[in-house]
Amino acid sequence: MNKAQLVEAIADKLGGRQQAADAVDAVLDAMVRAVVAGDRVSVTGFGSFEKVDRPARYARNPQTGERVRVKKTSVPRFRAGQGFKDLVSGTKKLPKGDEVAVKKAPKGSLTGGASATVKKAAAKKTTAAKKAAAKKAAPAAAKKTTAAKKTTAAAKKTTAAKKAAPAKTAAAAKKTTAAKKTTAAKKTAPATKAAAKKAPAKKATARSTAAKKTTTAAKKTTARKK
Repeated sequence: MNKAQLVEAIADKLGGRQQAADAVDAVLDAMVRAVVAGDRVSVTGFGSFEKVDRPARYARNPQTGERVRVKKTSVPRFRAGQGFKDLVSGTKKLPKGDEVAVKKAPKGSLTGGASATVKKAAAKKTTAAKKAAAKKAAPAAAKKTTAAKKTTAAAKKTTAAKKAAPAKTAAAAKKTTAAKKTTAAKKTAPATKAAAKKAPAKKATARSTAAKKTTTAAKKTTARKK
């Protein structure tokens, strides 16, 4: 049976020859890619495909008998499952009708596989992206925090300056008032002293005037007597 005959054999079960050909191609492609990547493809009741590494060795040319060195290589290997072996050996009989010869996979065993691997890879990528975003956001957050601290410090300094300004203004006002009082006292002191000095002068003038009046009156009295 070749590939075309295999497609014809399963065409009725898959709803057409094209659908069967696509299914066969998809299965074979997935198996080949997995084995090349080093994975082991195991089908319950059928067998397993895997990649085997062969070390460098010496072999003989069957035509000439010459000893030839064979390089290290990798080859695919298929191991038939026990159910497949039993059917081929005749230990078990092939089922009749439409019943599948290969044992079906147990329930729940098909939930993993490629989809689970894809989900895990996506989860890893998402986690890595989150970590990278967190690392990028950390310096920005630190810069914002530093800027906020600087702003807070500047605001505190401004508030302290505003609080200190009224106190300085009050002290300056007190100094100005004291200076004005001192200046006024200095101006008043000379005036008081001048007034004190002028007062005795007035008293002396009054005395001189009274003495002159007394002398004049005495002279007039003497003249009358004569």
